[in-house]
Amino acid sequence: MSDGTPRYAVLTGDDAPDKLETALLEQWDRERLFNPTNHPQPGQPSFVFYEGPPTANGRPGIHHVFARTLKDLIPRHRAMKGAHITRKAGWDTHGLPVEIEVEKALGISGKRDIEQIGVAEFNRRCRDSVFTYRGDWERLSKRMAYWLNYEEPYITYSNDYVESVWWALSTMHAKGLLVQGHKILPYCPRCETALSSHEVAQGYKDVEDPSTYIALDLVDPLHIGGSHRGHARRPAGADGPGRAGGFSSNLGGGVAALGNGGGAEKKTCNAGTL
Repeated sequence: MSDGTPRYAVLTGDDAPDKLETALLEQWDRERLFNPTNHPQPGQPSFVFYEGPPTANGRPGIHHVFARTLKDLIPRHRAMKGAHITRKAGWDTHGLPVEIEVEKALGISGKRDIEQIGVAEFNRRCRDSVFTYRGDWERLSKRMAYWLNYEEPYITYSNDYVESVWWALSTMHAKGLLVQGHKILPYCPRCETALSSHEVAQGYKDVEDPSTYIALDLVDPLHIGGSHRGHARRPAGADGPGRAGGFSSNLGGGVAALGNGGGAEKKTCNAGTL
């Protein structure tokens, strides 16, 4: 029976709102409570949990707290049912956000600037930048009681991780589980790469690119300089020399506009047709 002594300290209105939380976290640290959970007991079933890794060159936000709270429900439920949980932390070190952050730091923009610096040097700077806010992420995890093994994380730029991905792909291919297909993706002309859904969510915008059209008088729409260059016809009823414009001989195709200034007839042509 209770002797009337309070089991827990009484909270008063003068206490900080997070007093109880911080006190419990400090107790867990003193007891090193997380350490035993990393070692399975004999006969204990295993439940593997690999953290969907954040990119540590960006600061965590409140939305990460929401998502991690939901994710943490699953391994905690499994632990309460007696399973050993492999709480593997990870760091995502690939992707366009990493490269853009380094470009901003260097004051450059685009593929040509990267090539002037050198791809190897640029990659080195990317590897250095990916852990800029690692401490912030680890403090957030600790503060919200999100248990992860940060002493042995997986890092996506490591050779072990890259080779494991190729091994998985090779295994799936050997079992006939890979198929070849086509997928339409957003494209960034500045970065010269396709974009993932995560990258699009960071601020992809549709923009209008201006086109240049040049009108030149044609001496003969069918023969220029004595050589046969194409089969473009002048519009019916057109008088005077035809006009063409809007194609480039450096491209695989273009649009030629023929007419006498009173309305053009557009025809698709291969480069060099006109």
